[in-house]
Amino acid sequence: MLYLIFYFQVHQPFRVSKYSFFDIGTTKSYFDEELNRYIFNKVSEKCYLPANNLFKELILASEGRFKISYSITGTFLEQAKLYRPEVFESFQELMKTGGVELIAETYYHSLASIFDLDEFIEQVGAHLETIERDFGYIPRVFRNTELIYFDKLSDVLLNFPQIKTILIEGADRILMGDSPLYPRLSYNHVHLLLLKHYKLSDDIAFRFSDRGWAEYPLRAETYVQWIKDLMLSEREGRNLYLGLFMDYETFGEHQWKETGIFEFIRKVIELILEEPYIRFIFPSEAYKTLNYSPKGLSVPTPTSWADTERDLSAWLSNPLQWNAMKTVFDFLKKAKEKNYSWLIPILKKLTTSDHFYYMCIKYFQDGDVHKYFSPYDLPENAYKYFMNILADIEAKLED
Repeated sequence: MLYLIFYFQVHQPFRVSKYSFFDIGTTKSYFDEELNRYIFNKVSEKCYLPANNLFKELILASEGRFKISYSITGTFLEQAKLYRPEVFESFQELMKTGGVELIAETYYHSLASIFDLDEFIEQVGAHLETIERDFGYIPRVFRNTELIYFDKLSDVLLNFPQIKTILIEGADRILMGDSPLYPRLSYNHVHLLLLKHYKLSDDIAFRFSDRGWAEYPLRAETYVQWIKDLMLSEREGRNLYLGLFMDYETFGEHQWKETGIFEFIRKVIELILEEPYIRFIFPSEAYKTLNYSPKGLSVPTPTSWADTERDLSAWLSNPLQWNAMKTVFDFLKKAKEKNYSWLIPILKKLTTSDHFYYMCIKYFQDGDVHKYFSPYDLPENAYKYFMNILADIEAKLED
């Protein structure tokens, strides 16, 4: 049997204002509310509302046989309530179908697991509380920001005993030629690790509308045949677990409606539902469907799902990013020490990984992806605005 796990990341950052040197010491807002509202409403129309409607329809039509999972960041939920309450309500309605599992992550979609483990624990706890309050659900599966994972993360997550499963990237360098279709156990044998199949995930998320791709245009029948072919390699009767993990904005935003992405994913799901040896499951259900003992997997250095390297270089590959990241976490510690309760939420929003992603100066294909997502014309300007804000915050911390 092949079990298919559809997982989507739902996230929007609070983008910072174009904060100049001359704005330091003024009352100018750190965050560009107009831009954040515009982007949230644009993506709501193109992605969140039509995608939620489509997946709700498919869940109900399949009588629950179609299942999907989401991690929805705290910053997304804040913006949904501020700018587009109907989007927030549509996720609540989706949850009521019984065909959705919600996954825990860091509230602010941050790299706290790398820079401040106490802050990491705070953010995960805050996210769990928010999901329980807004959806009446307690997640049992964890997904770190950008699928970042390393061995110590499993130890830290012992602070949350309800978490039994972690989603990770199926990076080649940790699998060493093995297949991502087989779950693993964390190095300490505490958590079940479910791996992303990055090729089949990226065929939808990145290559679907690429006219230079050899498989363009990709037909649903072809894609489903690729999935069925995965079962041919298993000769011992072991169940397989296909993790298709991607940003939710794949549907309608990254891949526009005009590309046929909605019709494609509908047809893929309908065809899979007809297959007797393929079933959709929630990540939390993998444990009870295993018919073998998973091998252990050690990941001594962090992996992620970003860029071709699948490491931390999307956020920490140059001195600008390191300086900005270290400074904001240092300031957050100082704000906590001084109990500046009004400043702490601002600094937490500034820990969101997107700010540092915009500062990346990679070239070629990865660089093009970074430019696509960034609201700023240059990485150096993203750094400049961010550091000017931190200069203003530093003055407040010293008062």
